Amino acid sequence: MPQFGLIVIGDELLSGKRRDKHFPHLVALLAERGLELHWVRFISDDAGLITRTLSETFASGDVVFSCGGIGATPDDRTRQCAAEALGVPLAIHPEGQRELEARFGRPVEPARRLRLVEFPEGAELVPNPVNRVPGFAIREHYFLPGFPNMAWPMMAWVLDTHYRDIQAPGSQLEQVIAVDGARESDVIPLMERFVAAHPELRLSCLPNTLESGFRLELGLRGAPEAVRSGMDELRREVEALGFPWRDVDLRSTPD
Repeated sequence: MPQFGLIVIGDELLSGKRRDKHFPHLVALLAERGLELHWVRFISDDAGLITRTLSETFASGDVVFSCGGIGATPDDRTRQCAAEALGVPLAIHPEGQRELEARFGRPVEPARRLRLVEFPEGAELVPNPVNRVPGFAIREHYFLPGFPNMAWPMMAWVLDTHYRDIQAPGSQLEQVIAVDGARESDVIPLMERFVAAHPELRLSCLPNTLESGFRLELGLRGAPEAVRSGMDELRREVEALGFPWRDVDLRSTPD
C-alpha cells in the first residue's frame, strides 16, 4: 500500500497572508476512499528548497500531491525545480499545448502562456476541469494549481483514475473519547498495556489544559470491528481509573 504525502508551496501561506485549505480537504478525500495521508510539508517559493524537497520525495516512492507554483509568473518555480530534481529538461507538452490552443486560440497569445505547459520531460497531464490549463504528473507526483477550485477536482481525478484499485471505503474507522480530569501521566500505563495487546490498532492521546482542569482525548483508528471492540475495552479501563468519559462526535470537530 503506497503512502500519500502533500506539499503545499507558497510564501503567502508561511507569512500568514493566506490560510491553507488543501491539507484538510485531501485528508477528507482520502478518508472517503479508505486511504490516509501520511505526511504534509509547507514550504516557501524558494527554488533551492523546492528542489531539495522534491529530490527527497521523488526518492521516497510515496504518492505525492504538490499544490502551487505552476503558473507563468517569475515566482512560480515548481516545474523547473521538479525537472532539476529529476535531472531532466523542461519541454512544452504537445497535448498540453493543444489544451491551451483550445482555451486561448491558435497561436497561443501571449506566447509566454506556453510556459503553463512547459513540464519536465516525460511528464503526463493532469486535466483541469475549470479552465483547461493542466497540471502534470511524473514519478507518482501530481503537480496541481494552488487554487482550491481547480486543485480539488484534480486530486479526486488522480485518486479515482490511478489509485481506484487500492481504495477501500469503510475499511477504516476512528473513534474518540474525551476523558475529563485526566492527565497524560494518569493513562500512560493503560496506554502501554493497550498498545501491547492491540498492535492492529492505532492509539492516540491528545491532552488539553482547560480553565476548569484537565482533559484528554483518547482515539482509536483501524478496522471497524477491531475499533469498536477496542473502544469498549478502553472505556472500561478509563472507568477503572475513576475518570468519566464521553464520546466525541468527529463530524462536529472543526477543520
